[in-house]
Order: sequence, then structure tokens, then C-alpha cells
Amino acid sequence: MNIQEITKVLSTVIHPENDKSVVELGLVQNLKVMENYVSFRLVFKRSDPMSASLKSACVKALKEAFPGVDVDILVLVDAGGATAKKKAELGKEELENVAKVIAVASGKGGVGKSTVAVNLAVALAKKGYKVGLLDADVYGPSVPKMTGTEDILPEMIQVDSPLASDDPSSEHYNEKKNLMVPVEKYGVKWISIGYFAKPEQALIWRGPLACGALKQLAYEVYWGELDYLLIDLPPGTGDIHISMISEIDLAGAIIVTTPQNVALADVEKGINMFANKDVQTPILGIVENMSWFTPAELPDNKYFIFGKDGGKKMAEKYNVPLLAQIPIVQSVMEGGDKGTPAALEDNTIVSDAFAELAGKIERNL
Repeated sequence: MNIQEITKVLSTVIHPENDKSVVELGLVQNLKVMENYVSFRLVFKRSDPMSASLKSACVKALKEAFPGVDVDILVLVDAGGATAKKKAELGKEELENVAKVIAVASGKGGVGKSTVAVNLAVALAKKGYKVGLLDADVYGPSVPKMTGTEDILPEMIQVDSPLASDDPSSEHYNEKKNLMVPVEKYGVKWISIGYFAKPEQALIWRGPLACGALKQLAYEVYWGELDYLLIDLPPGTGDIHISMISEIDLAGAIIVTTPQNVALADVEKGINMFANKDVQTPILGIVENMSWFTPAELPDNKYFIFGKDGGKKMAEKYNVPLLAQIPIVQSVMEGGDKGTPAALEDNTIVSDAFAELAGKIERNL
């Protein structure tokens, strides 16, 4: 499934008023194809009573041609160009002042991806950067707990909508939109679905609903100026990853793994997803977490519980940097439970490792 094949299928969807396809009429814009996901806009020059039926026809044609495909279509009316453009970009202006967006991903759960994301954010903030972290793991948000902010409810503010008009006769006259103010602690701005759900509450969401929640967390937040925005992705390579990649301009991705083979097998899937020709997101490198165990009373000893140098070998195989090897230290676990990230400390094995990781990200970008 590629753009040419999708375009061929859409060429069979005919506008009944002029007997031409939606492709011939130039209605199909911003077409993106990734894995089993297709998104595009149907942009009409004027209000068209057939817009809804044409959208349905496009969905039907694509699902018949490619069973199981997910189709996301945005219908817009282009009244001279400005209105459609504004609507298409509605919300994205909140990311305009974010210099670099970095995805933190893992092939499987349980490898410490969120631990790495939170501590990297703190390490970058300690270097003097303006940093934010978006907890995009909508099924298992852990950032509130790991930062000691789980009892805080983000405030809401009102700002002018990009569609706002000074014309009293306009439907968008003085239009406002509501934005969430991220929680600030340790010099980092945090936002997570965990702030809006009880810790024991299971979020039973299908893909489209989860993707919608992610877009809200990204676009309906008053981020302000940031040097780095880290996105802590859920494990795997599912709907949320595809939606995020297609919606947000990423500076690069960090892959987190442990040295053991079962984790490394899934890492390859993550690397291949970001390296896909239709995605082409730069892979900044691999972080090997839980590389070895070092007891507090024997700081010079290393016990390779999950194997040795698995992340290093994977980095060499795919010709990407090995950004860091993070040991298992009891203080990391305790800090996560208490809401005090290990990177806050100075001159410890772990804080030095995260400081080095932050330095490599700084230099690579």
C-alpha cells in the first residue's frame, strides 16, 4: 500500500455533479500513507452538499481495496485559501515555539522508557534548557507518579483562537479557545492524561479515541517557548505512533531497550518504523537501560543480569549511536516511586549517565 495505489483507488470515487473523480477535481490534499493508516483532506472550494457522501465513498473504497486499513479524512471548505489553511493548522500554533520535538519510544513495555524520558527531561533542564514532556502513553501514564505531581490538576486558560475575527458579523467574532497549562516541577513542563484520570482507572479506548486524546495533549496545551519537547510514547508500533508521526514534525527518535534478546527483537520493529521510507524520522540513537546491576555497597561491581552489550550490538547492526548505558541502581526505583527523578542528584552513577545522555542529544541536534 503506497500513495500511488491509494490515489488509484480514490480515482474511482466520482463527484456526481460533474462526473469527475475527487482526484481529478483536486479535492484530495495532504495525502499520507503509513503502514496500515491513510490520512488526507478533502478540500472543497465552496460548501458542497455532497461532501459527506464523498467522504463516506472514499472510506468505503479504501476499506474494500485494503481490508483493515484505518482511514482519517478531514473535510474542509477553502473560501479563498485562508480559511482552510487556518482550520487545517488549528491548534498546531501551540507547537510553533517549540524548537525540537523528540520521541522516546520502545519496542516493548517494561524496559524503563518513561524512566529514561523523565530523567532525560530533568537532565536537559539542569543544563539550562526550557523543556517539556508530553506523556503520550495514554493506556499507562506514569509521569505524574514519577514526578510527584499526581495530585495536581492542570489549570485552564483562554486565549484567542487563530480563527478569531474582529468583525462583529463573523461567526468567529472574538472567538476564544481553552488551553491546558502544563504542570511545572524540576524545571520541566509536564502534561499527561494521568492528571485527568484516577490512578486505578483503566482507559479502555480504541485507537481513534486514543489518537484524539494525544492530539489534545499536544495541541491544546499552552507550552510557551521550549527548546525541547519530549514525547513519551506507549510501547510498540501502533495507532498512536502513526498518528503522532503524521501530525508532529519530529527532530528525531530515541529507542529505549534492555540488553536481553526478547527486548532487542522488538527494538528492531521500532527502528524499522521510524526508518520507513514514508516516515523517515531520524533515529538519534539507542539507550540501553538496566545494562547491569550495581549494589550501593559495591559501587565498582557490575552484574549483567539481563545479558551484556545487547543494545550496543543492536546500535552497531543498524549503524546508529549507542547514546547511553544506564545501570540498575536502587535509587532509580526509589526516586521513581517517590516522585524524585534520579537525574536531580549530582555526581552519582545514574545522574552522570543521564547528564552524558543529555549532552549527546544536545550535540546531535
